[in-house]
Amino acid sequence: MSLVSEGIKSESEIYYGEEICQVKSKELPEDMCLPKDLLPLKDIIEVGHHRETGKIKKMSGVKSKELFIWVTLSDIYVDDPPTEKVTFQAPAGLSRTFPVSAFELEEKSSGVKEV
Repeated sequence: MSLVSEGIKSESEIYYGEEICQVKSKELPEDMCLPKDLLPLKDIIEVGHHRETGKIKKMSGVKSKELFIWVTLSDIYVDDPPTEKVTFQAPAGLSRTFPVSAFELEEKSSGVKEV
């Protein structure tokens, strides 16, 4: 079941299934000037992108650990124009900003990325 309204859904690129969602979860952040390794997630069932808004909003199932407490995230965005900083926001309005470089995985000489 999708959490996206039918109006937005009809104007969006939406992908279903683990295999394609893994690929798109790396491509879509890059399209939005976010680090491609921002969402190294497992068991993804749906990935979508609304080109008009271009920012990640109304996420579900994504949390961040802050001071031993898991906080639900609702939005992830980079300022417009891009500033090399990515902001994570909780539904309650709390937010934290980090440099984009903090989410770029280094590649080993064999071409395999390290987490």
